[in-house]
Amino acid sequence: MVISTRPLRFIIAAFIACLPLFSFANTVSDSTKVQTEAVHAVVDTTHAAVEAAHSDTEASKEAHAEPTDFKSKIKEFISHHLLDSHDFTLSVDETTGAHYGFSLPIILWDNGLQVFSSSRFNHGEAVAESNGNFYVLHHEKIYKTDATGALKEGHGGHPENVRPLDFSITKSVLGLFGVALLMFLLFTGLAKSFPKNGGISKGAGRFFEPLVLFVRDEIAIPNIGEKNYKKYMSYLLTIFFFILFLNFLGLTPLGFNITGNITITLSLALLTYLITTFTANKNYWSHMLWMPGVPVILRPVLAVIELLGTIIKPFSLMIRLYANMMAGHVVLMSIIALMFIFKSWLGSSLSFVLAFSLSILEILVAFLQAYIFTMLTSLYFGAGNEEHHHEEAHH
Repeated sequence: MVISTRPLRFIIAAFIACLPLFSFANTVSDSTKVQTEAVHAVVDTTHAAVEAAHSDTEASKEAHAEPTDFKSKIKEFISHHLLDSHDFTLSVDETTGAHYGFSLPIILWDNGLQVFSSSRFNHGEAVAESNGNFYVLHHEKIYKTDATGALKEGHGGHPENVRPLDFSITKSVLGLFGVALLMFLLFTGLAKSFPKNGGISKGAGRFFEPLVLFVRDEIAIPNIGEKNYKKYMSYLLTIFFFILFLNFLGLTPLGFNITGNITITLSLALLTYLITTFTANKNYWSHMLWMPGVPVILRPVLAVIELLGTIIKPFSLMIRLYANMMAGHVVLMSIIALMFIFKSWLGSSLSFVLAFSLSILEILVAFLQAYIFTMLTSLYFGAGNEEHHHEEAHH
């Protein structure tokens, strides 16, 4: 008797698709943090005096602007949810203000190495002291200040205080370490299972082995060639699964937004650029710097254009991954926020259906973005190793 596994697959897919729906309540601490951190941004005496004089007027305005205020809170929540965090907060009790999570190490370079726990900031409400230096956490950025925690407001509302070099283990860095460790254990076990089982993978390797073969047979070999693809396989596999796992991590209730961080995508694109630049053959550089087959007077102009192209290509890699993942998080959280704006069973139901459908689409996007980044990277590697056969003798 054959038992169909389709119901089980549907249940698993539905469970994974529903995971992002719970991430809306995961970072309530951000909204609390915004309110408390805003206090430090208006310590300047002049602004304090102005606000004290107009407090009654502002209170009367806010009393008649509840819908607008609620929407602005949602916008602030979404924008701060997308930011990195110096602590790991799982949930917040709104009645008591208690935060449930754990602190992360703060590592600063300011007249020497300053290392302390993020708990000293008390989620942005307190001034942290380390070796006689005082620091405040404002919009997840650390500024140097005095014992009072005063911040000097500059142009655009940004503080003018000195920012020390920040090498802290943030939430995104913790996620990077976790994914790196997971990949190391997973693929080390996959490699060890082959000799033990006569060249056949077992366990989780049976799921990931087809993906490894897909990267090799459908991405690396067609774009780089049989001759040179092997020296790039380790990087292509690493970049494919690294982006894939990070994208999946962003769909969990833990609230990670790593591939939606432009510094992360910049680092990945920079690696691709450096590998392409330093492994390209002489034909690649000769055709770029002195292109054959065109009039000599045009060759310097084409050389400048080609050199600019080497920078534009990794830049497009960076923006494509960052923009798609960022937009996915913003749209999904905005649709979930509609449930609280409509305050009706019909509008909330429609928002839930849209959020559920978009969550399933996000799973496809997670695979698609990993595939596109790896595909374009292999194309750049292939262009750098292409053997050009031209007849310059006829020109």
